[in-house]
Amino acid sequence: MKIAVLGGGNGSFAAAGEFALSGHEVRLWRRDADQVAAHRAAGSRILVKDHNGRHDLKLALVTTDMAEAVGGAELILCPAPAFAQPDIARLLAPHLRDGQVVFLPPATFGSMIFAQAARDSGNRAKASFAETGTLPWLTRKHGPFEVAITIRAKRLPVGVFPLDQASHAIEVIGRAFPGVIEPCGDALSGALMNAGPIIHPPLIVMNAGPIEHFEKWDIHKEGTQAAIRRVTDALDAERIAVREALGYGAPHFPLAHHYAKEGEIWMYGRGSHDRLTDSGDWRERIVLTEHRYMREDLRLGLSLLVSVAAMAGVATPLARAFLAIGGGICGEDFAQGGRTLEALGIGNLGKTELQTLLRKGF
Repeated sequence: MKIAVLGGGNGSFAAAGEFALSGHEVRLWRRDADQVAAHRAAGSRILVKDHNGRHDLKLALVTTDMAEAVGGAELILCPAPAFAQPDIARLLAPHLRDGQVVFLPPATFGSMIFAQAARDSGNRAKASFAETGTLPWLTRKHGPFEVAITIRAKRLPVGVFPLDQASHAIEVIGRAFPGVIEPCGDALSGALMNAGPIIHPPLIVMNAGPIEHFEKWDIHKEGTQAAIRRVTDALDAERIAVREALGYGAPHFPLAHHYAKEGEIWMYGRGSHDRLTDSGDWRERIVLTEHRYMREDLRLGLSLLVSVAAMAGVATPLARAFLAIGGGICGEDFAQGGRTLEALGIGNLGKTELQTLLRKGF
């Protein structure tokens, strides 16, 4: 199939390499003209390293032209950080056509941002927007055109906007990720599967001292201790309570299953945490005031959770606490702005009205 990948980060390179490895026609779009020129000069190739070795692959296209990238593509995949979504959504909006599926893994309810951008541009194409709970790969770039894939997802719960188009969207995404996709309802259900705002805020806030002391620190290895895991589980319980209050059923993909040796298989499968820490790729420098763990997962992810929880009548004391502490670290008021229902322009909707919007679209 023809797939467009938007972005130039770890996830975008993993996606482009993975799809090329699977025999799809892959077009990679990036905003940085110099990086695109360099990639083209290198033959538009990408090197993927995984447990099966090294794979030298050629992409069909590397471009800064959004229309060229997405024209005729069945699937448009954008794994860019949530804070980059509004700009990319505005660039993509005029070019969407009937039947195209925009997949955001994960998205912090970014499906609503992309759908709103299409509406605001005057584009009435019957496109659909979907999001899931995590990036489909545990991955890191090892060079300008080289990416290492440590783990591939085993289960990806996917929510679709509008829900009435879910059967088509799931079929298209399923061809790119065979045997992995699990429909979980509407886009808000997909957003409330996002693991990033649950795993990363406790790890960066409760490890703030060593993160700033050491040149590099692995928050998933030395930073994942029993006390922090207990807090993570309690924060995850707030997420699950919100899902249940909104009528979303199990499985809720509790983060505890990511660490467990037995029981229900989580998104990355059994033993994924150990393989992540063994790789050494997550021993890295984290600038707390700038890193996406703070700017995407904590500020945007937890502000969304708190906002939806308030609408659903669920208390989220830990999510609110991490927003307050994260804001203190950055010298900002994270309680203001962020990705709330109000910021998305749907804060005036009650539960029933919101569910109707999620089902039928604009």
